[in-house]
Amino acid sequence: MGRKAVPPCVGDGMVTRCIVVRAPDVVFVKAVVEASEGLAALFAERGGELTLAAPEGRAVELDELVESLASELFLIRV
Repeated sequence: MGRKAVPPCVGDGMVTRCIVVRAPDVVFVKAVVEASEGLAALFAERGGELTLAAPEGRAVELDELVESLASELFLIRV
């Protein structure tokens, strides 16, 4: 039986950024997020539809990470 994707449950005090990348680029994005020293959590709903969540106090850093990814990949901000 296949797993059904569910949207991430992100609580108060967190900000999210929703992005879409090509499916093969998901692994790269995951590696970059993991290397960002706890900046964000990554949630993958299906294919390249991703949600990045970070504490409100790190929103600027999260936006910088998304900008950096956008300069490297085909990325759509949702």
